[in-house]
Amino acid sequence: MKALFRRTIVQRVFLALLMAFVLVWAALLAYIYLEFRQALAVDQGLKRVGRALTAAMEDLGGDDDKVRILINATATEYKMLRLSGNPEGSLLLQLDRGGDRLFASPALGSQVLSGEARQVVNQQINGIAYWVYRSEAGPWTLHMAEPEITGAWVLERNARRVLPYLLLAFPIVLLPIWFAVTLGLRPLRVLADRLARRGATDLSPIGLDPRYEELKPLVAALEDMLRQLRDQVARERAFVHDAAHELRTPMAVIAAQAHALTGAPNDDERNRAQTQLELAIARASHLTQQLLELASLDESAHAQRKRIDVTQLARQLLAQVAPRAMARGIDLDLEAPDSLVADIEVQAFQSILENLVDNAIQYARDGTRIAVTLRSDDEGALRLSVEDDGPGIGESERERVFERFHRGAGHESPGSGLGLAIVKQATHRNGGRVDLTAGLGQRGAGFHVWLPVGLSPQPVPSR
Repeated sequence: MKALFRRTIVQRVFLALLMAFVLVWAALLAYIYLEFRQALAVDQGLKRVGRALTAAMEDLGGDDDKVRILINATATEYKMLRLSGNPEGSLLLQLDRGGDRLFASPALGSQVLSGEARQVVNQQINGIAYWVYRSEAGPWTLHMAEPEITGAWVLERNARRVLPYLLLAFPIVLLPIWFAVTLGLRPLRVLADRLARRGATDLSPIGLDPRYEELKPLVAALEDMLRQLRDQVARERAFVHDAAHELRTPMAVIAAQAHALTGAPNDDERNRAQTQLELAIARASHLTQQLLELASLDESAHAQRKRIDVTQLARQLLAQVAPRAMARGIDLDLEAPDSLVADIEVQAFQSILENLVDNAIQYARDGTRIAVTLRSDDEGALRLSVEDDGPGIGESERERVFERFHRGAGHESPGSGLGLAIVKQATHRNGGRVDLTAGLGQRGAGFHVWLPVGLSPQPVPSR
């Protein structure tokens, strides 16, 4: 019983075809009804018969017997021709001459037909509604009457006549359509079967080339989804492998310095081991924090945006790193409006700015300058630039600086190689982009971030 009420394409096609046949049936009935009404308005059939019979009577030269025979023969023939499918009753004829009744249909009995010349009027005869037509032919007066045909009778009669033909045609039309739908759905069943036979970790291509154009977008979408999943799994595996590799060094240093600390023969050796141990722990902690930050940015779900003053947030973040810059004589300055209110993902913006500034301080020479610029553009986007006049990044290195765990050659400063990867991921996560150019005075490095956010700027520069 449940199978009858399942939603299937075949069932929908069957119902749609059934509805189409019902609409065709209704359209045919409407057309027949309109034709019937048009015939009544233009030239009713009873009038045409009356005119033809009157013309024949005029050709008989006033012979009553011949006219009587003509009328009697007409009544018999008309009854034979219209016996099937007529309303109740039959054609009634009444012929008079000078007040004398020459002929009257037996069904009239004592009833007398009356009407206006060359007009069709209604009259009740023996409880039945009739159309009555009167015409004059020489000395004779002819009255003709036939049962009134109503619109309801026309619709009912023709509905019964048309319905059997439609019922006969329905399975003939349905069969090829059902066959075409069944064949058309076969590739879907093949696709479902292939997917069902796959293992939980099988992300290989489906390898199905559907013959029908309508199915190609579905297969292409599934193939693209599987490709994205394969790429995601590959990135996660590479991330775990690289993270384990990067953590191995500080962990080894921690183990070695802990062993040296416990076996140090004097205070100098112990203090040296303790210092190295603390540096290794700090490096491991920093690397772990960056790994967690990068992993959170890899998630598909976006954090909720918050409407804040981006200029004020940038000042706070730069104030935290200012002591490090001052200790090395680095000039760190911010050029931004006094207030720049925007709807942003706060954590992502913090990651971008912190890592760009931290990267600039870490690799810049003592006494260099780092300029941070924050502004809006005509597109309602936020533009952040971090430029320096330090050693810069070689042309051969610029293509790879945003790769995870990549560190440029010729740098003595320790680092994990994750900072710029975090910047790129956070920027892309918010639908923006990051570009690398030459820095201040065409020296050093310049990182330019574009983020599409809603802004309410007050462009008064502040330094």
